[in-house]
Amino acid sequence: MKTKILFVCLGNICRSSSAEAIFKDFVKRKGYEDQFEIDSAGLIGFHEGELPDPRMRQHGARRGYKIDSISRPINYDDFFRFDYIIGMDDTNRSRLKELAPTEETLAKISIMTDWNKEALLDYIPDPYYGGSDGFEMVLDLIESCCEPLLNKILSNNKEKTFGN
Repeated sequence: MKTKILFVCLGNICRSSSAEAIFKDFVKRKGYEDQFEIDSAGLIGFHEGELPDPRMRQHGARRGYKIDSISRPINYDDFFRFDYIIGMDDTNRSRLKELAPTEETLAKISIMTDWNKEALLDYIPDPYYGGSDGFEMVLDLIESCCEPLLNKILSNNKEKTFGN
């Protein structure tokens, strides 16, 4: 059974789409891609059907990432379908918690930097209105969270399997 992860930001054109692409690449390089289903969504549908921001795609491509998911808004079923729902900042987390239909689905919600307590910041900032440095920082922060996130998920899955 695959572990299902949904990354969420406001519009699903910068941060969450980058987290999706970077984490997919990371688990593939580690040999775990067949164990995961990874997607992204936005809290709003303003950019629904669009590719990620061209600046984000460009910065990601320089690092070898193909950031090409199509923006979509989060929906009710996502809360039941995904095992982990990971926002990019506290505002995302708060809104996700407001939308969560049950206590069980509420427990699935975190923010990306919860997975790496040593990250430079305790949230992933929105680079949309800034310059190149903001996009690079987003990529750096997301990359720094991938290994701790994967390790915790693998550990949790092992505990579930062995009943520890």
